[in-house]
Amino acid sequence: MTTFFGDNRFKFGVFGINCAGGMTPSRAPERWRADWNEMVAVAQLADEAGIEFLLPIAKWHGLGGLADMWGRSFETFTQAAALGAQTKRTGLFVTAHVSLITPAFAAKAIATLDHATNGRAGLNIVCGWNPDEFKPHGIKLDGEHRYARGLEWFKIYAKLLEGGPKFDWKGQYFDLEGLITDPLPLQQPMPPVMSAAQSGDGQTFAAQAADILFTTMQDMSVTKSTVEHLQNSAAAFGRRPEVYVQTQFVCKPTRKEAEEYVHYYAVEMADPDAVEYFARQRRSTMSASTKIGGTALDRELAATLSGEKPRRFPGMFAGMYPVIGTPDDVVEVLQKVASLGVSGSTLVFLNYLQELPYFIQEVFPRMERAGLRAAVPALANEPV
Repeated sequence: MTTFFGDNRFKFGVFGINCAGGMTPSRAPERWRADWNEMVAVAQLADEAGIEFLLPIAKWHGLGGLADMWGRSFETFTQAAALGAQTKRTGLFVTAHVSLITPAFAAKAIATLDHATNGRAGLNIVCGWNPDEFKPHGIKLDGEHRYARGLEWFKIYAKLLEGGPKFDWKGQYFDLEGLITDPLPLQQPMPPVMSAAQSGDGQTFAAQAADILFTTMQDMSVTKSTVEHLQNSAAAFGRRPEVYVQTQFVCKPTRKEAEEYVHYYAVEMADPDAVEYFARQRRSTMSASTKIGGTALDRELAATLSGEKPRRFPGMFAGMYPVIGTPDDVVEVLQKVASLGVSGSTLVFLNYLQELPYFIQEVFPRMERAGLRAAVPALANEPV
């Protein structure tokens, strides 16, 4: 299998630090605030620890509720370039809404970032789910055709990064002239492309475009078959992606401490109005094929909102698999996840700067002993 960001058996991406709340719909006062200096500190911690990449989310609208998760956010292209100047080896993804950014701009921007960071750029393609995020741009989101449009966008982007003479493009969604980009990125044939599409239409899109696929893991018993399905779908298009899952960690010296902490911030201090808004907006842009059965994530949200099956931790983002306990507990879970063919997962915490140092200090050495990660050489002392 092709491996991105090195050969660790299990890789990590720090997810969502560019937005207030990160990936946690909680009202807890110590929740992530997306302060710039703290964001830089987390990026540098990740860099020193050999964490493979930083993955931001592109937001133009918060989720409301009492905490207004994502109401404050940093733009991802600018953020990645700035953090690239503060780090030396961690990968830096940007997240691009294909309805807001042209493929020509994305190709030029990614190539620029790749040169500025000495080959550490990556592109996370999103086709959108929240109509409210597009209203400030005067754009109406087309839920039925968003992935077909996204795939055409990707084909133009990929052709630009092949290099060569100017070309025109006349397709179903784009009519463009004089397309070319120079310089080309350092990573060839192009920097890695990521997608976290969950629906049937989204998975078809990702199978043709993504090198790294994120999926949800509500039930570990079906994860292996999910990974195999995603990889087989991509293989039909000559691709072999790595599959990652979405995980949120609560790691403390004792299991009791971890369980009490997660109950505090993800149950007592949950922000249910934010979750309800998220579920409602997702459904408003579903394609007809997805509405028939819905994804596992959408079924989970529907059961929660109907009261049929309340979520265990409403103050954790839907789709996040909770990993709760001591460092030994955490590594035991990660060993099981890795055995299912999963290449890595997200690093999500209520407060990244408060919790990531302990995770690195206690979990990483145990992962090394378990054969999940290799020891990381110290960074040189020269200025970034």
